[in-house]
Order: sequence, then structure tokens, then C-alpha cells
Amino acid sequence: MKIVTKTDISAYPLLSRGKVRDIYEVDEDTLLIVTTDRMSAFDVIMAEPIPYKGVILNKITLFWMRKFEDIIPNHILESDVDRFPQALAPWKDELEGRAVLVRKARPLPVECIVRGYITGSGLKSYEATGMICGHKLPAGLREADRLDPAIFTPSTKAELGKHDENITLAQAAALLGDETARVVSELSLELYNAGRAHAAGRGIIVADTKFEFGFINGTLHLIDEVLTPDSSRFWPEATYAPGKVQPSFDKQFLRNWLNAQPWNKEPPPPALPQDVIDATAKRYQEAYDILTK
Repeated sequence: MKIVTKTDISAYPLLSRGKVRDIYEVDEDTLLIVTTDRMSAFDVIMAEPIPYKGVILNKITLFWMRKFEDIIPNHILESDVDRFPQALAPWKDELEGRAVLVRKARPLPVECIVRGYITGSGLKSYEATGMICGHKLPAGLREADRLDPAIFTPSTKAELGKHDENITLAQAAALLGDETARVVSELSLELYNAGRAHAAGRGIIVADTKFEFGFINGTLHLIDEVLTPDSSRFWPEATYAPGKVQPSFDKQFLRNWLNAQPWNKEPPPPALPQDVIDATAKRYQEAYDILTK
């Protein structure tokens, strides 16, 4: 199995190269999604990969999609590279464990974020306004305090290299339509609560996460990544103590290191030391091992 930072699969046209995923069009109904080992933070792609991170993200996503099939259908068609089209055989070593064939969907133009704890950009918004995405919250909340119930806090989808912006449910409804906004809000909270309950039984707090949805033949599907260390904050329950930044099984460790550097959050990013790369890779592996056992 190879470390993969960028693919060049000539068998099919490249549709997009995102912060982490390379997407190819297999036919008019099918996409090939390859989850690379590229690492992004603050919407900037790091120069160094996190070895096999893409394999872990792909496997965790497949785990959750299977678990949530009774809640919402997903876009997965095939994850076994031995069953991929023969045209992809020359790239088997690159695709192994990190690629899926999926139904082509019409993605919603909104990130569906759920927050169960206050941290990150949500905390900054709360400290400035007392609100997060239009949700008025109680006074006196601290870093990492639990939000009960969890709240749906959508954001825009920015172009590569730009920053997403938090929006209210009303603004999301203006982009999606009232009914679709209501449905994805309810679905996001249901999926989050189900994932949070599963993780809690294994000693992990899911502080927040984001979901992606898209329409396939008029039916809403779960797409992209699900409850991964890239799209979520995972905290060890054993050391949880509100009022401070929590240790984590996700990219927050890397964010914390970057925040300590003299960097303006614009390209180019600082070079990642080997110990930061190794520690980030270890956290991703731990998240996978704990959540999927």
C-alpha cells in the first residue's frame, strides 16, 4: 500500500482535486473518489502528507455509512478494488483501501455542521455575540462546555483555498429551500446523536462534526466523508475537563501546533516537523481502532 498525495489516473477524466480527495468520472452516473494522504488545516493544504491518513478516513466513512443505512441511503457502489473496472487495474496499489465507486449526486451547497460542545469558530462567535449561527446560547459558557441539545450550525462551501462561512438556518433555507433545509437539519442531528452514542460507548466524545448530502434521482443521500477525524472533533472522555482545549484524536492536534506558529493561515503553510506528522497519524489510527472495534 502506497502513501498517496496526488493521483494521475488517465483511464478517466479528473473532475476535481479538492483539499483531500481526487474525483474522476467513470461514466455519466458513476464517480471514482480517491481519498489521498493530503492534509489540510484552516483550508490550506500542508506540504507534507500524513501517511495512510486517506485509508483511515475512507474506512471510517464506510463504517459509518453502513451503520447509518437504516437512517439514510448513501452513494457507495463499491469499495473493493478487485471489483473496480479493469481499466483501473494499473493503479490498484494507489487505490487499495482509499478509493470508492459512488453514484453521482447533486451535492447541496451547504456544509451541515452539528455542534454538541462549544469550541473552535463556534466559541469565537459565542464570545463575540452570545450566539452561534443564529442560536442564542446561555451566558457563561466556557471552552469545551457541552451544548444540550446539540445545535445545527450550517456553513457555506468555499472554493479551494477560501474559507467557509457560518450561516443561520434561515440563510441555509434561502440556499436550499425551506423543506430541504428542515430535512437536512433534522437528519444531521439524528446522525450526530447516533454517532455520539456509539462513540460514547467506546470512550470518545464527538464534540462536533459535519455531514454532506446530495440528491440522487430526487432522493437525498449521505455522501462524501462521515464522522472522520478530518470532519469531526474527537475527544477522549477519560480526560474531558471543560474550560480548556481538549486533547483529541483528530486534526485539532495539528491545528494547535499551527496556531503556535507565526503563520497568517494563508499559503504557504509552515513545514510540518516529523514528530507532528507522526503524532497526527497516530491519533487518526487510534480514532479508527477505537470507533470501529
